[in-house]
Amino acid sequence: MPHDLDAERALLGSMLQSKDAIGDAIMTLQDAGPAAFFRESHQKLYDLFRELYDRDLPIDAIVIKDELARRGQFDSIGGWDFLAGLVNAVPSALRAAYYARLVRDKYLLRELINATHRITEAAFSTSDPPQTTLDYAESEIFKVTERRVTTAAQALPDLVRETFEKIRSRVDGGLTGMPTGLIELDELTSGLQPGELIIVAGRPSMGKTAFGLNIAEHVAIVEKRPVMFFSLEMSRQQVAQRVLCSRARVDAHRLRRGRHTHDDLNALDHVQREVAGAPLLVDDASALSSLELAARARTAMRKYAIEAVFVDYLQLMRAPGVKDRHLEVGAISAGLKKLAKDLNIPVIAMAQLNRQVEGAQRRGNRPRMSDLRESGAIEQDADVIMLLHRESYYKTPGSDPNDVEDNTAEIIIAKQRNGPTDTIKVHFNKQYTRFDNHAPGGGYTSAHTGGPAGNGRTAPF
Repeated sequence: MPHDLDAERALLGSMLQSKDAIGDAIMTLQDAGPAAFFRESHQKLYDLFRELYDRDLPIDAIVIKDELARRGQFDSIGGWDFLAGLVNAVPSALRAAYYARLVRDKYLLRELINATHRITEAAFSTSDPPQTTLDYAESEIFKVTERRVTTAAQALPDLVRETFEKIRSRVDGGLTGMPTGLIELDELTSGLQPGELIIVAGRPSMGKTAFGLNIAEHVAIVEKRPVMFFSLEMSRQQVAQRVLCSRARVDAHRLRRGRHTHDDLNALDHVQREVAGAPLLVDDASALSSLELAARARTAMRKYAIEAVFVDYLQLMRAPGVKDRHLEVGAISAGLKKLAKDLNIPVIAMAQLNRQVEGAQRRGNRPRMSDLRESGAIEQDADVIMLLHRESYYKTPGSDPNDVEDNTAEIIIAKQRNGPTDTIKVHFNKQYTRFDNHAPGGGYTSAHTGGPAGNGRTAPF
């Protein structure tokens, strides 16, 4: 098994010379503990160092000898010759953190080998279905990867200096996050911020998928930044057709029935050429677990350096081993938040609202955060919660002959951890399943150019 006995001796020798070295070792090895050491005698000595350090007792060769003797371990680890060898292993304790990283790296390799052995045994077993074995394999690998040391604490003066440099480098009126193409939304949120979990919630047919796709296509096609869209509900071909019809302003229903015109085909061809190099990745795997989704996103990050992840939608994901649905949704939302933080990119997840929005005892149909379906944990994990609302959705067609269909939709920012909450209006074109900037008088402006779009079909170009 992988190991480095010289590094282990050097680390223990450093710890014997300095309490600071013990602190460095504990911080680097973290929850690996004594198991990070390959040799049993080294494990026993490290465990003793940790105990003495925790009790704030003096640490030197005499104290170590007495404690080991009290435990009946002094002779078994090698006696004075062993301790003398540690003292002579390093001239000083200054490189303790470096030795600890060497020890930790060998430990991680051993853990990876042990994990692959467990995975191999599980794969040879025929009692479990293949999907269960795959989930187990991925969880075992992630147990190892999550043991890697995270970023250490940073002094406030350094943080303030870095923050000030970022502020000074910003262009007047510029966004700190990723633009969505919706001007008012960008002004309110300053764009989609890295490391944040953003929930877009609404009732069925409210336009959640359209909203997510509109933002994803804007980022990929207009901003030329790679993003990944997980479609747990629609196939990748359906997603592609949605993007084509939405940007080309072609009625998707008419297209499905084969009643498209020559102008429709020209518009679709124009969009096809426009999106030819767009870095938008579509994954249509269904019933993904949070581990599976994270693994796919990490792979995409390595290959394509993605800058955002979209999930449509959260309640279609699963968390194996969690039987209670509320706990399962909570585990999923926590996993998405962790993914956003680990990759330092925005994760935008669509989510369903429960039926209380349409309840008879409810005054009005405007959604609230408490309407998020199946788990209050989503409210806690999310950095931003956007609730989609279209009042026209609740109107009965033809009930009022003088009523003109209202294409105004509202994005209710019910929560923003680092900014204000408010409600903004956008234009929803149901025919093209598309959200645009709202313009005075009931029209809309193109998200691409910001100029008037009227009712034409050339707005996105």
